[in-house]
Amino acid sequence: MDTRTALLAAALAVLFVTAIGAVAAPDALADPRSADERPGDVHIVDTVVSPGEVRGETAELRLGIDLRHRGSAVENVTVRHRAIGAESGLLVDETTVDVGEVDGGSERTINGSVDVERAGGYRIETVVFADGERRASQTTRVGGLGALTPEYADSSVGFTDGQVWPTVAVSVSEADNETATLSVSLSVTNRGDEASDPLELRVLMRQAESNVVAADATETVGSVRPGRTDTITVTAEVPANYNYYVDGALWSDDVLIDETQGVANLNPRETISADESVEEVEFAVEDFERDAAEGGMAEDRDSGADDAAGGTDDSTPGFGPVVALIALASAALVARRRR
Repeated sequence: MDTRTALLAAALAVLFVTAIGAVAAPDALADPRSADERPGDVHIVDTVVSPGEVRGETAELRLGIDLRHRGSAVENVTVRHRAIGAESGLLVDETTVDVGEVDGGSERTINGSVDVERAGGYRIETVVFADGERRASQTTRVGGLGALTPEYADSSVGFTDGQVWPTVAVSVSEADNETATLSVSLSVTNRGDEASDPLELRVLMRQAESNVVAADATETVGSVRPGRTDTITVTAEVPANYNYYVDGALWSDDVLIDETQGVANLNPRETISADESVEEVEFAVEDFERDAAEGGMAEDRDSGADDAAGGTDDSTPGFGPVVALIALASAALVARRRR
């Protein structure tokens, strides 16, 4: 056997042995690195944003991100959160969470937070770093923070909002020609799951035409059970023959919790409605100036009508009944003379 034939026979023998080894031990030709030894990787699966501590001007946004890990352990992992104004594009707050080493090939929740102002919307940018290298990122938009109730004003008790049962009910307890004693009942409901803490009820009686506070009253609202409605009654003495707005407010340690309004119509010739006196509008300079001009024109028209009728204004408190009595007396004298 020559040398070439011997080398060919050796090569065939090696090939034959390799084939037999591959069949007998299939893992022998596999990547020597196991699944856990593959290069590590982390990426963001999900992000959850929830309100934290809500203050008067600012609010805390709690951020929870789910990190999914694959491969070998990843060291020096950090998560950075940035809150950027949606309209201004300016950085409002930035926080960094030191995660450390991530391994195990599973998901892990990392919690963080940023503080923002309650006015406006924000873009929350979250970036995951490993050894200073950016590995994953995600952006979440948040708005409507002004609707969150500050913790100091958070209460489960508020005025009842019923379709038939009145929130504010006014009745006359005593009356004479000069004054009237009113009994004002206000309904409050506990919409929470636990009994409420005591609150303070304040009631103002405002004369409709002059907006002057004619009387006020204060009463303590005791603990209200969950889902229950209580009625609190106060009394107030006011001048008779006028119409009044009844303003009710619930206070907790000098913090306004809720407010409502009713009316007391004691003037039989003219009535008022609470729905007509309360209107929520967005302030605008153009609207304000236009309303002022129209109001002036209306006043001029009313003044001209009053001058044509004799120049008497019945809306001035105290003069309406006197003028009416004089008119009745004059009419009686004229009728008697004609007879």
